[in-house]
Amino acid sequence: MLMNILAAAGEAAAPATEFGFVQALEEGGPVAWAILTIMIIMSVGSFYILITKFLEQKKILNQYKAVRQSFWRANTLSEGAGKLEKNSAWRQLVDDSLKAQAEHDKMPNSLEAHDWLHGSLGRSEDSITSKLNGGLSFLATVGATAPFVGLLGTVIGIYRALINIGMSGSASIDKVAGPVGEALIMTAIGLLVAVPAVFAYNWLQARNKKIGELMSAFSTDLQAYITSNGAVKPALATTAAKPVAKPAAKPATTAGGVPPKKA
Repeated sequence: MLMNILAAAGEAAAPATEFGFVQALEEGGPVAWAILTIMIIMSVGSFYILITKFLEQKKILNQYKAVRQSFWRANTLSEGAGKLEKNSAWRQLVDDSLKAQAEHDKMPNSLEAHDWLHGSLGRSEDSITSKLNGGLSFLATVGATAPFVGLLGTVIGIYRALINIGMSGSASIDKVAGPVGEALIMTAIGLLVAVPAVFAYNWLQARNKKIGELMSAFSTDLQAYITSNGAVKPALATTAAKPVAKPAAKPATTAGGVPPKKA
């Protein structure tokens, strides 16, 4: 009976300690909330760049289908340019090639047309690639620094736990759980922010490489077309004609139109 009374008194005297995400951040104070805010900004920025760049790349790849289907069927480059969307990457390459051709006609004959076109289209490709790569450096920065920002919160949390242990003189769970929980949470948040950013960076870079290869091939076709005065252009895909089915042979008939009897 006496033991039950003492146990109940001990439970009543023990302080009620709450554990959770918010409580762990409150243990860290302004530093923990500042680190969490930085992490949120990094994560939101990463997903925004991922979505916008994906839509931009998808639009360029869809426009390339129109290039293959309708552009090279035109009689001239100017006519073909009219079939492309304005302010598109492919329209920019065509317009720059026409501009380079017009500028070359004003230059001395010692300058080869192929070299001038190659340099002009190379600058045009570089400007498009630079625009496609815009924002990817932010993803690379987030992927490289987010774990260390989380680690900063981890170090601060462990430091606070050690201070609480030194001030209280005991390593009880209620003195250590809060700061250590904050430390573990910051580490997890740093990884959750960094891993998607790294995956997004590598994936978008691979798609940009594919677009760059398509632009390089298209520029080569434009140079060949211009320098050959339209004699050389890529082969167009044509649909194979279906073979005409032969009519079935009619059965032999006698003079009266009646089929002969089998023996």
